[in-house]
Order: sequence, then C-alpha cells, then structure tokens
Amino acid sequence: MHDRVRDKSFAPAVTLLKPLKGADAHTAECLQSWLAQDYAGQTQILFGVASAEDPVCGVVRRLLDEHPKVNAQLVICAETLGANAKVSTLIQLLRLAQNDIIVVSDADVLAPPDFLTNVVHPLRESEVGLVNCFYRVRNFSTLATRWEGIAINADFWSQVLQGRSLQPLDFALGAVMAMRREDLAGIGGFETLAGYLADDFQLGNRIARRGKRIALCPVVVDCLSMPMDWKGAWAHQLRWARTIRVCKPRAYAWSVLSNATLWPLLLLLWAPSSVVGGAFATCLAVRIVTAQLLQRRLDPMDGQGWFWWLVPVKDLLQFGIWAGAFFGNHIEWRGERFHLARDGKLLRISAVSRAADTLPVR
Repeated sequence: MHDRVRDKSFAPAVTLLKPLKGADAHTAECLQSWLAQDYAGQTQILFGVASAEDPVCGVVRRLLDEHPKVNAQLVICAETLGANAKVSTLIQLLRLAQNDIIVVSDADVLAPPDFLTNVVHPLRESEVGLVNCFYRVRNFSTLATRWEGIAINADFWSQVLQGRSLQPLDFALGAVMAMRREDLAGIGGFETLAGYLADDFQLGNRIARRGKRIALCPVVVDCLSMPMDWKGAWAHQLRWARTIRVCKPRAYAWSVLSNATLWPLLLLLWAPSSVVGGAFATCLAVRIVTAQLLQRRLDPMDGQGWFWWLVPVKDLLQFGIWAGAFFGNHIEWRGERFHLARDGKLLRISAVSRAADTLPVR
C-alpha cells in the first residue's frame, strides 16, 4: 500500500467527472487538488451541479479563473434522470466527455498530485475493467468524526482486503473510480445505475460480471467531509449499513460475528469469573492495538492514538448500527427521504426540511 508507479509512460487522455452539491470549508482544497494533477497525458475536468444557484458554483468559477490552462468547465446538469441525483449528473456530464478513459470522483476527495498517474496505470491491462482505491478520514474535527474514522481507517479497508483474499473483488469503492468508456457502455452506461443508492457497488459489480477485473490503486486518497455531530455520524453510518445490507445481505448478516468487543463482553456478563475477565482484557487489548496498527498503516500521520478508547466504543455502537440496518428501509440522502427497496433501488418519498447532507454514500 502507498507504492507509487515508477513507469509513467502510460498516460492516456482522461476525462474526470466531478458531481457536486453544496460547499463547505474543504471544497476548494479538494477541487484544487484535481486541477493541479501532475499527469503526463491530456486531461479534461467536468464539474457538474444541478442548479446554477448552488453555492459550489462560485467556488468552481474562482478555481477555473486560477487555472486558465486546464481543460475544465462547470456544467449545469438540470435534468432529473433518476432517483440518484449523483448518477443523474454523471449521465449529463458524460455527454461532454472528450476522452476514452473516464474517472469519477466524489466531491470531498483530496488527491495527491500523482494520483491520476497511479489510478489509470492498471488500465494498461485489457482484463482490468475498473480501478478504485481506498480512502481515509483525515479531518477529525469532532469526537463523532473520530468514531467514524475508526470504522473507515482501521476496519473497512482491512475487511475489503480480507474478502479479496477469498475471492476477486466484484464491486467498486466510490471515492474514485477509473474505467474505459467501452466498459461503461458495455453495462448500459450510467443510465442503468440511476435508480440505485449504491451506484458504485452496482457499477463495479456489473463490470465484474462481464468478466473484467476490479483493480485496487495502491495510492490512498483523503476524504475531507464536513464536521458531524453524533446524530449526523450515526445517520451516515446507518445509511451506509443499509446500503451494504441490500448489496451483500448474507455477508453483512454474518459480519456481526467479527465484532471483537461485543462477544467477549457478552461472555463476561454471562459467566463472570477471573479467567473470563482475563480473557476479555486480553481480547480488548489485542483489538485496540490491532486497530491502532491498521490506522497507522493506512495513514502514517494518523492522529487517533490518544483516542484508543473509542475502539471498543465503536464496536459496541456498531452492533446497534448492524441491528438498525435490518429494521427499517428509509434513508435520508442529499436533502431527500427515500425508501430503499430490497434490490437497492430508491423510491423518493419527500424532501427533508433540514439542510442537505453532502456526505457521499460509501
């Protein structure tokens, strides 16, 4: 992990599709990182937004003025082409794409300068149909964000690698995805994803089912999301859990068995004794140390060390998230309320009165 490509001769022309909604304190920094890519090939960047009144438009226009030599433009994608507003924007952006390599990235992704070089490199092999990458939370602005950071920076990526050791990846991680236009067209284009919540899962799964390999870029990107309180973090994790439940129901149902704090604690409560207490303490220590090591491996500059005690807290709260994923099919996303069907499709119910949630679904 974190290994960089040394041979930079493979540099096909790339079109980056960047669907946007709303702006926060990190938006300009994240978008700037894509405008300043050190990439040998030609690039086109399309920023898509549903409304010209969206505050992110001002941010994009200022950045375009600062980078006049970059082939980039702001596109107003006013059509509603499905329940998934992000995919609706992607459909409209793809119409303007000039190149055969398509890269899709979430709004809150901060990319290192050599990222494009690294993410397109696996596409030199014809059997690779899509390239994605791991991501990490870096801006621990609240305690709730640190709690969610453990789920992403310690557990999520390691679980994906464990699964890949058993079978090839058959889904994609949506922070950044790179693919050929012909492979995208082979699954029916973005149009086939417009009704689904987990568009990244569906995209990778459909490409994999056509016999193409899903590759992992070894370079990790940062996700700089807006600050969250406990309510927001819980809602985000619950939405994510319900997404995974409909995508991989059996695997998600059995995933509770891997909760390394819950089961030793239940055993201690069921049969309290010095021996069981010692075993519980040992399991807890191993779990905390392992989580710290995994976080440091993903992010050598990780600042979570003083918050080691959040690891067992995360595990116990995660059980509530896991249970909540099976009791209810309503989610709130991007300012609207939806019913989530068994096949992962969305049915719009109503608008949400509070401010729109700009966090990407993962």
